[in-house]
Amino acid sequence: MSRSVIQDFIAPDHDHVTCIDDALLRAETLCRERGERLTPLRRQILQLVWTSHLPIKAYDLLDMLSDGRKRAAPPTVYRTLDFLREAGLIHRLESLNAYIGCARPEKRHSAQFLICTHCGAVAEMDDVSLSNKISVTARGLGFTVSEEKIEVAGRCRDCQAVPATG
Repeated sequence: MSRSVIQDFIAPDHDHVTCIDDALLRAETLCRERGERLTPLRRQILQLVWTSHLPIKAYDLLDMLSDGRKRAAPPTVYRTLDFLREAGLIHRLESLNAYIGCARPEKRHSAQFLICTHCGAVAEMDDVSLSNKISVTARGLGFTVSEEKIEVAGRCRDCQAVPATG
């Protein structure tokens, strides 16, 4: 895996249980070090975001949190997602209006995402040379970059073998 790839497309033999446990442990450690609280609801939503490695929408999280009798309140879920995003534990994919876990929350980074339009899988990158090129070009235009997030749609290596439907 190249240095700029933070999270490759998930392989079929991926140890998902360990992956989720590691993500939650890193989140707990980071929150404790930063003096932030990873409340039970924040932890639960973070775990749900990591459940499949696929982007998940806020209303899908709401449905998953519902216990059959009472639905979780949308503002509560959105506030929790905002906390997790600001803490660097998740990313919001604007093009999908969905969230995905950050594979490297310890280091704030620019994010570039490769999103498979066939299966929905996402790979996360932090290509510093690409970020530098954007910053230099932006400065040349008198523009200051405050946040960079690039989303690229296409087909992952597994889906390239599947005929496109049209």
